[in-house]
Amino acid sequence: MGEGERETWTTEEFGTSHEGAVGVLLADGTVPGPVFFDMSSGGSGRAVSQWSVYDGCFAHTPRVAALHAVCSCGWSGPEYDLDWDQIGDQKLNEAARGTADTCAQDWDAHTTEVAQVAIPLPEAVTALLAQLVSEIETLAKTSPLAALRAARQLEVTAVQTAYGPAHDARQDATLEQAAAALGLDEDAARKLMARFGGWSPYR
Repeated sequence: MGEGERETWTTEEFGTSHEGAVGVLLADGTVPGPVFFDMSSGGSGRAVSQWSVYDGCFAHTPRVAALHAVCSCGWSGPEYDLDWDQIGDQKLNEAARGTADTCAQDWDAHTTEVAQVAIPLPEAVTALLAQLVSEIETLAKTSPLAALRAARQLEVTAVQTAYGPAHDARQDATLEQAAAALGLDEDAARKLMARFGGWSPYR
C-alpha cells in the first residue's frame, strides 16, 4: 500500500533524496497503511499517513504504539513508545507533539551526518560561498533589484563552471559513486549531472 498525505521535511541541498517524516509503528511493530477519509458519498476521499491520525478513535484508524523518524533513503531513527494511559482523552496531535518534535531533531541529525560523509569542500570555497550569501543579503537591504541581479549572476556562473566537472564526473565515477559523494540518491545525482552537463537525464 502506498503512502498517504503527511508532513515531510527536506533540506535545500539534498531535497527528496532525504525526505523525512514522523513514522508510525503499531504494537506488533508493523507500519500501518494510510487512513482513508471519505469526503463524499461518491467514494472520493483522501489517504492520510500523518502520525496524528492514528489515535484509534475509529474502527478504520489503528492506534499508534511508537513514533520514530524515517527518511526516504531508508534510514530510521530510534523508536519512542507512547503511553496511552498518560495520553488518556487528550488529542494525539497535542499529547505527542513533543515526541514528534524529537523525531524531527533526529532527522536533522541524520541529514547532518549525510552532509559530513558527502565529498568535503575546501574551507576556502565554503568561506567564499558564505561570504557571497552575506554580501547579497546585505545588498538586498538597500537594493533588492541589485541583489536579484547578483543572484542571477551567481546562477549563471554556477551553470558555466559546472559544465566541465559534470562531464568529467560522468566519465570518472559510477552513478553510485557520484550519488554517495553528493549525498543524493542515484536518480537525483543523474539528473543533477545532466542538468549541469547539458545532456538529457533520460539517455
